Amino acid sequence: MQKLETIYEILLAHYGDLEWWPAETAFEVIVGAILTQNTAWTNVEKAIARFGGDLSAERILALSPEELQEIIRPAGFFRQKSQYLKAVSEWLLSLGGDMDMLSSRPLPQIRAELLGIRGVGNETADSILLYAFQLPSFVVDAYTMRFFRRFPIPAGETYMEVKAFCEAGLPRDVEIYQHFHALIVQNGKEHCRKQMSCPGCPLAELCLKTAL
Repeated sequence: MQKLETIYEILLAHYGDLEWWPAETAFEVIVGAILTQNTAWTNVEKAIARFGGDLSAERILALSPEELQEIIRPAGFFRQKSQYLKAVSEWLLSLGGDMDMLSSRPLPQIRAELLGIRGVGNETADSILLYAFQLPSFVVDAYTMRFFRRFPIPAGETYMEVKAFCEAGLPRDVEIYQHFHALIVQNGKEHCRKQMSCPGCPLAELCLKTAL
């Protein structure tokens, strides 16, 4: 798996620390992970700002569905997402709401519980685990899938295959997982786009791809 670590090191040297997913609290990360589904992050920021600095599981449950929908409207799909936010808030508070205590539980158990919450799929669950709970669960998104479909490395075809490949090929470290995810996204925005833009890509020599 040396090649995977080499890719990580090249991307990190080129882009540096991207300070991915800034948030005031771990719960804000959870909310962001749900709101970012099928929308741009700029819309998520607008929605979170409309909470006026008062963002908690308790408040989300106290809000009526209509009030919550109006607050998160900028993030799109606000009716569905309001239900998802209430569901994850109920789950969190049913376990005491203590993020540190929850983080001490076995990662597979937390992940299974997250996947049982309405609106939480693999990517959302892993984003919550990695960025909110600070647990080593690699996030695979559309950028990651596209990257490994193109790059000459056998990462697999499905979400769980790519996730397992990355976790096996990298040190089991939260910071590395966070950095690598962010670096792949950044490279995907600049170079490994739907229409590839290979000139200037830090991985051009390893990838051996040419722009179409």
